Amino acid sequence: MRKTTKYTLGLLTALSITSVQPVWAAGPPAPSIFNNPLTLTFIILMVLLLVIIGILANILIGAADVKLKKKKKAANPATLASVITGLLLLAAPALFAQDATGDTAKAVTTGAKTIAGMPSSTFYILATVMFLELFIILALLINIKFLLKAEKDKITSETETAEEKANKLTWWDRFNALRPVTEESSLDLGHDYDGIRELNNRLPGWWLYGFYGCILFAGVYLYRFHVSHTAPSSIQEYEQSVVRAESQLKEFIKKQGDAVDETNVKLLTGAEDLAAGKALFVKSCAACHLESGAGIVGPNLTDDYWLHGNDIKSMFKVVRYGINAMPAWQTQMSNKQIAQVSSYIKTLHGTNPPNPKAPQGTLMKEETVPTAPAADSAAQTKKVAMN
Repeated sequence: MRKTTKYTLGLLTALSITSVQPVWAAGPPAPSIFNNPLTLTFIILMVLLLVIIGILANILIGAADVKLKKKKKAANPATLASVITGLLLLAAPALFAQDATGDTAKAVTTGAKTIAGMPSSTFYILATVMFLELFIILALLINIKFLLKAEKDKITSETETAEEKANKLTWWDRFNALRPVTEESSLDLGHDYDGIRELNNRLPGWWLYGFYGCILFAGVYLYRFHVSHTAPSSIQEYEQSVVRAESQLKEFIKKQGDAVDETNVKLLTGAEDLAAGKALFVKSCAACHLESGAGIVGPNLTDDYWLHGNDIKSMFKVVRYGINAMPAWQTQMSNKQIAQVSSYIKTLHGTNPPNPKAPQGTLMKEETVPTAPAADSAAQTKKVAMN
């Protein structure tokens, strides 16, 4: 009864302190922050939480050890909580009271950020204190729970028999539907393998229900994918993904201007394409064929004899994939560049460069040839196919 009276008086004192205006504030009277309902609510909650902390601390000390009662009297947690509450509330007017030049006036004149009419800094300070008090309360409750459990286990261990200890199951054992050791004889199936006995223990519920769920899922899966065919099978999903990938690759190549290959390449006759083809030829092919195409290591590209065909598709294929000692230029050129080089090579036919290499391959005549962009294009002539 005395403790309850003490807490009540402490709370009433705290509430009365909050209503007192700071008489030592400088300047003319100004609206106090304690006129704000939110501030009063925060302070009242802080006081209540401090009282709860004092009560829980008192319970914790009593649960820890009865011998600490003397020490508890010397430093009673409830008294300590009341002192802390009083100090905080006595300091509150000095900390939060606002005069004409205070934070409230500044907030109004300068447009500083406020929360429910309270300066944001004050709001966050009060909220932080409240959360700290809640954390302390939670810590005290956890400690009380552990102390009570330890005391309960101690009393139980002193009173329970050996059989009761053997039959004692943990929450994990109960969760897995295990049986106590004393019932092993009734579970023994009579199978002994080098001292390892087989027991008729029931499988855990979570395992069984998981297994039943898998069976149910398998039935639904079988019906949907292999009976009703309302969804694609794994093979069909793979085939669809391959088709999508190929379509995306073609679209990408098309955007890059590289969709041409040996099956659809066309002879390029534009000046820009032929000029680009000549630059690539001089850079990459002249080492074996000379800039004039007369041939040195590679064959002569200006006569009517060809080793692997003289149409644009055959030439594109040879340049792209290489043949014999000739490298595959697809690793260094795009398909569009290979088409440009192949088209430029066609312009070299009939240019009659000096010191040409001896003919190689099969005689093949040209129908038409594009106009070369180089200076030697004047020597280019239109040929007529021989039947």
